[in-house]
Amino acid sequence: MVRGAAVVMHAGEPHDAAVSGRLNWLRAGVLGANDGIVSTAGLVVGVAGATTSTGPILTAGVAGLVAGAVSMALGEYVSVSSQRDTENALLDKERHELAAFPEEEFEELVALYEAKGLSATTARQVARELTDNDAFAAHADIELRLDPDELTNPWQAAGASAIAFTAGSLLPLTAILLPPPGIRAVVTFGVVVAALAATGYLSARLGGARPGRAVLRLVVGGAVAMVATYGIGALVGTTVG
Repeated sequence: MVRGAAVVMHAGEPHDAAVSGRLNWLRAGVLGANDGIVSTAGLVVGVAGATTSTGPILTAGVAGLVAGAVSMALGEYVSVSSQRDTENALLDKERHELAAFPEEEFEELVALYEAKGLSATTARQVARELTDNDAFAAHADIELRLDPDELTNPWQAAGASAIAFTAGSLLPLTAILLPPPGIRAVVTFGVVVAALAATGYLSARLGGARPGRAVLRLVVGGAVAMVATYGIGALVGTTVG
């Protein structure tokens, strides 16, 4: 307790770590949706450049959606599983060290709090109280920056990634199928550019950055991708036809 300062904690008030975790998940969702928008838009616009038939466009779009969602989910699952395995290995090592060398680990905890700016007396008092309460949790927090009860679940990460990609993919797929054949590409181009501008703005705001550059990067990148794939589709369609 710091004299002269009042700290009020309300029940249910989110901690910084919890808020940060939610923002990270939200940013990942926005980026996954953005991937779905760009990749599926490029695919269906490219096919639309080769043919006005609905069947091939729908087939390519659905195939791209499914393949992309599976790929995103698998990649996220592997990545998070590897991270979780590493975190569990570090936590197991810390458990072993606490069991084998409790006094040495206590002194290490004291030193870590002193390095954070606490006086030697206060650091020792804090370390003692935390050790008496839960030594493992105290070391996991200060040494590893980990909460043993809040490790990322690879299945949740994979599911969230697949859902975000699918949601993003449905936008260009719907935009390319609903309008008449003559204006499909134009309508899809406009819808995708607007969606990319929105996701760029949202991702920038979530990251605390200025949205202008983020929006510009996504809009230009997505527009170039669609123009390129449409041109390739038109060229290949004409050549093959």
